[in-house]
Amino acid sequence: MKSQMIIAAMLVLAPISAAFAAHVSGTISAISKNADTITLSGGKTYTLPEGIEDTKLRIGEKVRLTYADKGGKAVVSHLVPQK
Repeated sequence: MKSQMIIAAMLVLAPISAAFAAHVSGTISAISKNADTITLSGGKTYTLPEGIEDTKLRIGEKVRLTYADKGGKAVVSHLVPQK
C-alpha cells in the first residue's frame, strides 16, 4: 500500500516539475523572424512568444533568458541583454 502511494505521488508530481522555468545565458547565433525563434551559440533554439520582439535582437548579442519546455519547445518567458 505504501509503495502504491509513493508511485501515485510521483505520477502526480512529475508533470509539475517539468513545468518549472530554467535560465540560460548565451550569444544569439541565429534569428528566425518567420518562426519567431532565436538560436544561441550552444545550438539550442528558443521560441519567442508575443510580447518579446525579435526586431530588437541582433546576432552576436549576449542575452540571458528564462524559458520553460512546452509541447516539446523551449518557450521564452523573459529575455534581457547581457554585457
